Amino acid sequence: MTLMHFLTAIQAIVAALLVSVILMQKSEGGGLGTGGSPAGLMSARGAADFMTRLTTILAIMFVSLSIVLAAMATRSSGRTFDSSLGTSPAPVQAPGGIAPAPIGVTPAAAPATGAPAGSSAPVGLPT
Repeated sequence: MTLMHFLTAIQAIVAALLVSVILMQKSEGGGLGTGGSPAGLMSARGAADFMTRLTTILAIMFVSLSIVLAAMATRSSGRTFDSSLGTSPAPVQAPGGIAPAPIGVTPAAAPATGAPAGSSAPVGLPT
C-alpha cells in the first residue's frame, strides 16, 4: 500500500469523525438538531468546550491532509501532454448520404442539387 492510499484512508476517517462530532454538538440557536444533555462525566459546559476543541483539531487535520494529498498528486502525475484534443475530427456525414460542402467553399461554388455535376444546364427554382 502506498503512502498516498494510506493518507487517503486517514483523511476519510478524519472526515467521518468530523461530521460525527459536528452533528453531536448541541445546537446554539437555529440549528437542525434539538440538542441533548451530555450523559458523561463532564458538565454541559465542559462537554461543549471539549467538542469545540475536537472540532477544531479535526478540521485542521482534514485541511492539512488535503493540502498534503494535493501536493503529492501533482508530484506523481508525470505531467505528460495529452495531444488527443489536437487531432482532426472525423468527417461528418449528413443524413441521406449527402456530404456537406467542404469548409471554405462558398455556396455559389458548390454544385447545385438540381443539375448533375459538370452539366451547364441552368438551374431554376421549381415552379
